[in-house]
Amino acid sequence: MLSLLILLLNLTNHAFGQNPAIKAILSNKGLQYGSHIGADWMQEKIGSVIIPDVRGGVDIGIGTVHYVLDGISVSGCDVPEPSVEFYEGVGLKAVISGLSISMSGNWHTRFGIITDGGSFDLAVFNVDVTSVVQIGSDQSGHISISSENCDASVGEASINFHGGASLIFQPFVSLFHHRIKAIIEERICPLVEEHVTDLERHLSEMQVSFKVNSALVLDVPLTNSPLVDSISLGLDLKGEFYSVQSHTDPPFKAEPFNLPEDKGHMLSLGLSEFTVNSASYAYFSAGLLQAQINDSMVFLPLNKIFLNALFHSSQLPKLFPNMLMELQVYARNVPIFSFQADKVTMEFPGAVKAFAIQPNASRTPLFKLNVDSIFSGMIRISEEKLKGLVELSNFTLTLASSEVGTFQVGFTLNYWFLFVAAKLEEGIVLPTMHHIHLVNPALKIQQV
Repeated sequence: MLSLLILLLNLTNHAFGQNPAIKAILSNKGLQYGSHIGADWMQEKIGSVIIPDVRGGVDIGIGTVHYVLDGISVSGCDVPEPSVEFYEGVGLKAVISGLSISMSGNWHTRFGIITDGGSFDLAVFNVDVTSVVQIGSDQSGHISISSENCDASVGEASINFHGGASLIFQPFVSLFHHRIKAIIEERICPLVEEHVTDLERHLSEMQVSFKVNSALVLDVPLTNSPLVDSISLGLDLKGEFYSVQSHTDPPFKAEPFNLPEDKGHMLSLGLSEFTVNSASYAYFSAGLLQAQINDSMVFLPLNKIFLNALFHSSQLPKLFPNMLMELQVYARNVPIFSFQADKVTMEFPGAVKAFAIQPNASRTPLFKLNVDSIFSGMIRISEEKLKGLVELSNFTLTLASSEVGTFQVGFTLNYWFLFVAAKLEEGIVLPTMHHIHLVNPALKIQQV
């Protein structure tokens, strides 16, 4: 049951006082899927658990037999799928009924000066465990878990001793069945609490910022404590991208938004405009929204493209006949995304600088064009990334400066569109949880 927290919760820190840019809602369907996976995890975990030595004494009427059980290992277990539900205002409640475990080990006894020993096989049947785990946050700001309540009972315990010839220990064998049952019941909940503590320590040591590619870091601290009701678990995350080069906040804030729960899916994930725009700002501030275009990258020499497109008032043909050209295409400000019903728009304030390539390979500046574009299109999820299919809905081209005389601009710069479309097609990596991947995702765009 504890594996659900590893599978379904990701580490976050607190960033109270901020609006979340990413919201996540785990539905009951997702919880039950985690429960199914958790049963397999528990089967493996129980098989490798380290069982401490058991020491005690049993009064057999003529004295006390002191015993030690050591070298105990789990030889088999049957873990039924746990029943797990959200526990409103607390966290999770898990119930396992009918758990069976078989163990083996060594036994040693001492009765006065008489000692004996051998091996044993132990089978425990119909073990029932009920555990309530509280989900909250600790003082350091991580998601915290703690054992709120635990109850355990053992239906039957059967033990067979092997070796040891003294008849004086035969009463010990029959009396020990009841004793070992009580010992196991006493040990179950402390073991559960120990695993909860280990998981809490594991969560507290995890990173809160994740490098998603060579340029971006995603910061996902909690902005509020986890919200648990009877049907879901909700997480509010900061959801801000930063440049790998510098941890600089963008000049805009996240706005509040609501994420409707979809009970038909395991997980609902909502991203606001802030998350996407913070990625745009990170790319821009790192100087990555630019490209160099030369003759080797186009189907016609750049000089012919521009000479055919520009009016003849330009001095370009006279000053640089038969020249090679190079274009620097870049964003002159942060591209801004906005979400509308079923589509996304992006305003891209860009620019193009043209250079003539001299015989000595030096560059001579020619002119600068401002390119103001508005793109619109659909967003899809592919390969666990947000990707865009865009169309150019508005395009304005103006002459910003010129070293070759004034001229009027009257052509469509298809390469600009291809540059922007290529950047969007690269996609933004979606945050994912440990060992969990999106299957058959459904994406819907809403206007806040």
